Amino acid sequence: MFESAELGHAISKATYKKELPLLREELLAAQYDLLKQADFPVILLISGVDGAGKGETVNVLNEWMDPRHIETHALDIPSSEELERPPMWRYWRVLPPKGKIGIFFRSWYSDPISAALQRKAKNSELDQRMERIIRFEKMLADEGALILKFWLHLSKESQRKRLKDLEKDPATRWRITERDWKNFKIYDRFRTVAEHALRQSSTPEAPWTIIEGSDPRYRYLAVGKAILQALRSRLDAPENSSHATLSLPPIIPKIDTLSVLNRLDLSLKLGKKKYEEALEKYQGRLNLLTREAAFRKISVVLVFEGLDAAGKGSTIRRITAGLDARHYRVIPTAAPTDEERAQPYLWRFWRNLPRLGRFAIFDRSWYGRVLVERVEGYCSPADWNRAYGEINDFEEQLIRNRTIVLKFWLQISREEQLRRFKER
Repeated sequence: MFESAELGHAISKATYKKELPLLREELLAAQYDLLKQADFPVILLISGVDGAGKGETVNVLNEWMDPRHIETHALDIPSSEELERPPMWRYWRVLPPKGKIGIFFRSWYSDPISAALQRKAKNSELDQRMERIIRFEKMLADEGALILKFWLHLSKESQRKRLKDLEKDPATRWRITERDWKNFKIYDRFRTVAEHALRQSSTPEAPWTIIEGSDPRYRYLAVGKAILQALRSRLDAPENSSHATLSLPPIIPKIDTLSVLNRLDLSLKLGKKKYEEALEKYQGRLNLLTREAAFRKISVVLVFEGLDAAGKGSTIRRITAGLDARHYRVIPTAAPTDEERAQPYLWRFWRNLPRLGRFAIFDRSWYGRVLVERVEGYCSPADWNRAYGEINDFEEQLIRNRTIVLKFWLQISREEQLRRFKER
């Protein structure tokens, strides 16, 4: 989930100076329009990894906009007064009114994640708390609130460098405590717990936006532009639009050219002789693994997605060549039939799940809802936004039922795709 925020996004000083004035002007205008209309409140959650710039980002937002109409809350250890009430009481009492922006530096996610991290709560308890939070946020959204949740992320190595840099500078040394380094030692567990919590609680009403936090200029522009986009979308929408349609996740505007796909090295090659030797070797190992008694206690789901002509079909043929034909099914996913259209979109995939000791290989899959159906306009924005959470739930149920789920995206360049089309 966090891999897309570990690409090394960075913005040059010149680009930042060029884009900042207009962004600040538009943000301030949107804030005043919000204040004037006073139709809904804006709730901003700024969370993330230690050292990812949460505090700096909150300060910058207050600098860019009118701080008189922003309420910033950093709720840490509950006071004795707060401990006498239900845990959510202290958040309820500081929710922003319509027309105002409320920024939560620590939010209702902090305590559940911390409890799970310190092993004071089991995963089932974390799930239950996430469910309560989801219902809370849905109620806020149904009441008209615009909820924007930002997770500022750092890779483990970036966090180490960030902490060392802050500690080295006399002006910022005070900000790094023994607690920060103690937290760093459990980075891997924190990442696992946080990823689980975010996946559970990213909903159409209140989605999470994950932003790489290593470069301040990129971080500030990404957060600022996402807030502006979401604000303008709500402010400029027709009066009779539903909140469900309006509560779409803010898409980070294109600030640089980095993406998971364009960072792939598409020039990698394997010689024919080495390929044939390796293929025979691994097909044999795969076949032997499926003959082991333990294989009867699990099932395998393989998902192949990617560009047309990227090699999904040929790759699947190489895999099935190493399997017993009695133990697998290849399910090509085309346009839904009339029968399938009459059911929820995941229905046709549920009915093709394999038994224990079997493979199901999907040539295109349930990701069509957020790929071709989204691109071609076959489903509404509310539908494909909702699908992300539904897909996560679906795959989590598979894993809990002893299913190995492996997903492959096959990528080729635009030029190579055209060459293959012409060759065909």
